[in-house]
Amino acid sequence: MTQHNNIYRAICASLLMCWGVNLSAAPVTHNSGWTEDAPSQSAEVPIESIQQFVQIYGIVKDNYVDKKSDDALFQQSIKGLVSGLDRYSRYLSAEEYRQLIQYTEGDLASVDFNLNYDAHAKSWQIQDLKAGSDSSKLGLRNGQVILKVDNQELKSLNQDQVQGLLYGSIGSTVQIQPENNSSTVILVRNKKVETDIEPVLLHNQVLVLKIRVFQQDTANEIKRLIEEYSSTKLKAVVFDLRNNPGGLLSASVEAADLFLNQGIIVTTKSRSEGDQQFQALPSNEFQNMKLGILINRRSASAAEVFTAAMKEHKRAWVVGETSYGKGVVQKLFPLPSGAALQMTVSHYYTPNGNMIEGQGIQPNQISPLTAEMKEDTYLEHVTDLVLKSRY
Repeated sequence: MTQHNNIYRAICASLLMCWGVNLSAAPVTHNSGWTEDAPSQSAEVPIESIQQFVQIYGIVKDNYVDKKSDDALFQQSIKGLVSGLDRYSRYLSAEEYRQLIQYTEGDLASVDFNLNYDAHAKSWQIQDLKAGSDSSKLGLRNGQVILKVDNQELKSLNQDQVQGLLYGSIGSTVQIQPENNSSTVILVRNKKVETDIEPVLLHNQVLVLKIRVFQQDTANEIKRLIEEYSSTKLKAVVFDLRNNPGGLLSASVEAADLFLNQGIIVTTKSRSEGDQQFQALPSNEFQNMKLGILINRRSASAAEVFTAAMKEHKRAWVVGETSYGKGVVQKLFPLPSGAALQMTVSHYYTPNGNMIEGQGIQPNQISPLTAEMKEDTYLEHVTDLVLKSRY
């Protein structure tokens, strides 16, 4: 137990140094709302918890079937501490952090292969995987059957739905479940996807704008496309946000501001960084235009901010499925070792004060895309619902 006692002393010393910073902080003034003995109360060292950790560490170190180094055990402890906070926070190794900071915020990406449906085998299989790619280094191969993506079974999904599961913010991770493999394979989305807004004018004079991710120029592009198609006497504009993982908060706020002339767009609440409110600026542009939004279970983050603002201000009719429910702001905390923490620091709240995280946005009309329904037929159905709506 001598080694464990040494570890215990080292941990205690480190924690006492951390709490020592608080103890030597500036004196507390009487009008601060704290009592004079508050620093000592807030600086309590959780000795019993540290003792329990060291005890568990010792049991694992001595009894686990495979020998683990001290560094490996501590790395696992750190990962468990951070990943246990919520479904987004994580510890990044120095290499993972280095890769992440190379990515451009707001870009949309996929994995380095395609999933195609084999009608004969009735299964989704890996295609176009190149030798030497990241996925091939992890043991994946062309022709391999994939059963699940992020715990979603693929057997009843169509091509667009499967592709949507693979899409996400560049640098984010996705879990792949291969056939005959009891464990999942975690991949980083590192293949950029073309993210220009795709306009489609339907026969019912509804303009559908497919927004794959909210980027810096999204609001300007929306404005340009609507003005370009306005000569066709548009009856409505529908924003297709299916499988949109979010992107830049500022871009979704600017997009909503195009169609709102007053009121709150979104509020962020943070324990460490304070609260912020984003307000719509007065404007008469596009105020009489009929609007709709199409979402599904993969619409997340900034896409949910835009949808909630438009829905709660009764500015758009929302159709589809309840959205994903990712309403968090994350921040990177670099560490001296070169590693970093990616941690949630704020939550998004809708104009009516509803939390997005874990809740998602409920559509005005539930109308999911079924496996047997063609994409063109579905879009026509959705746009007809928007034209008939009264919001």
